[in-house]
Amino acid sequence: MTHRPLLRWPDPRLTTPAAPVTAVTAETRAIWDEMVSAMRAMPGVGLAAPQLGILQRLAVVDSGDGQGITYLANPRILHASVDLRDYEEASPNLPGVSAKVRRPRAVTVAFLDRDGVPREADFVLLRATSVQHQIDHLDGKLYIHRLSKMKRDMLLRKFRKYG
Repeated sequence: MTHRPLLRWPDPRLTTPAAPVTAVTAETRAIWDEMVSAMRAMPGVGLAAPQLGILQRLAVVDSGDGQGITYLANPRILHASVDLRDYEEASPNLPGVSAKVRRPRAVTVAFLDRDGVPREADFVLLRATSVQHQIDHLDGKLYIHRLSKMKRDMLLRKFRKYG
C-alpha cells in the first residue's frame, strides 16, 4: 500500500495540535492502514497521523515485541511511572538526527481501539516510549521539544547541514 509522503521539519503541521476523532469509521481504519504502511517503510516502531499531514488524533505502535500493532484514537496518558528511562529517539520528519530523551518507563493510556471501543492499556519500555512519542506528535510536539534549548539548537544545526 502506498502512503502520503512524510512531512519534513519545519512544516507547520508538525507543530499543530491534532483534532480529536469523533468516531472510528472505515475512513479512520483506512488512515491507520496507510500509517502502518508508512511505519513499516521507515522502518519505525510507531507513527502519528500528523507526520503524514493528517491532523487527527490517530497513532499506531508496533515495537516488534510480538504484541502486534496497537491502534490508538484520541490517546491520553492516565498514569505515568516515576521510574524514567532514556531512549535514543528519532523521527522520519527530521531524518539523519536523533537524541536521548528521558521519559517514564511505563504509562497507562486511555484510547479508542480499531473498533471504536474505549480501552485502557499499560505500555512499558519501548512501547511506552513510542506511545508517549506519538502522543507528543498529536499535541504538536516533536522529541526535540523535550531537549534543552542548547541541545535542540545543536541538533537542528546538524539536521540543516546534513538532512
